[in-house]
Amino acid sequence: MGCCCTSELVEMLIWDAHAGFELNSFHDLETLSVWKSAGVNFLSVNVGYDVNTWFQTVKALSLAREWVGKTEGYQLVRNVIEIDEANEAGDMAIAFDVEGMNALDGSLEMVSFYYDLGVRQMLFAYNINNLAGGGCHDEDTGLTKFGRAVVAKMNAVGMLVDCSHCGYRTTIEAMECSEQPVIFSHSNAKALRDHGRNILDEQALLCAEIGGVIGVNGISLFVGENDTSTRSITDHIEHYLDLVGHDHVGIGLDYFHPVEELPNFNETVSQNSHYWPLSDYPTAELHCAEPRQIQEIAETLLQRNHREAVVKGVLGGNFRRVASEVWK
Repeated sequence: MGCCCTSELVEMLIWDAHAGFELNSFHDLETLSVWKSAGVNFLSVNVGYDVNTWFQTVKALSLAREWVGKTEGYQLVRNVIEIDEANEAGDMAIAFDVEGMNALDGSLEMVSFYYDLGVRQMLFAYNINNLAGGGCHDEDTGLTKFGRAVVAKMNAVGMLVDCSHCGYRTTIEAMECSEQPVIFSHSNAKALRDHGRNILDEQALLCAEIGGVIGVNGISLFVGENDTSTRSITDHIEHYLDLVGHDHVGIGLDYFHPVEELPNFNETVSQNSHYWPLSDYPTAELHCAEPRQIQEIAETLLQRNHREAVVKGVLGGNFRRVASEVWK
């Protein structure tokens, strides 16, 4: 099968399920133009993670809301209908996500608070344990009583339960207790790259069994040995396609500013080694595939004889389906 031309890509919804951000100013948000120029139709923008305090997350959220609201070419959306409307207007649709439930400050009511402000997905624990559950780089003791209550609250308000960055036991228990499909917004296959942040086939299979989607990221340490190549990222996508079927695979690149433009990132990592243990992160100089590579991923999948319908699902159709089932 031939390459995917630009006109064909225009007809495909491109949904990036997670963008890694350190939001400190409007300047940081100007990076969104990279996704827009790459043809991304919907982007989930991270506004906080467990390393930060809950009020830092709220501050970043308010900053992002203001910037998106006043910047031409972008729309903050509440549901998939508004995504379609934004795309018809030529705008990129934006919603937010939070990595870790420290942002809730122990209060279930904060779930509704964040949802009302545009947060549409949240994961339990960023690498290490917290009040809700276990992280992938910690002694995972599973989903806590508070964590189970949060799942029920997220199901009730219409927020996607995300299991990326979480420990094995926590992910299994979350998927077993959720009444809605659960996602791994940006988690690669441990079968291809043996890293603590990647997930086992068993986790991916259960995610698919309950109707969820696994998003593949482009972080160099999780793709391969300092590897951000389109070929290797597509290998992870193909692994999931073969394992769970074409309805349950997507993309969550986790693209972030180049490290050289984040002078405080190395300091953040060195001061929080419990979040990023040296055994798993021998260098803080992480790299990530760029949004422009999404087109290359589509072309590579077609060259590997995957049907256009499969490619459409991976690029965005599958995450759109789950969002339409969960968001309210």
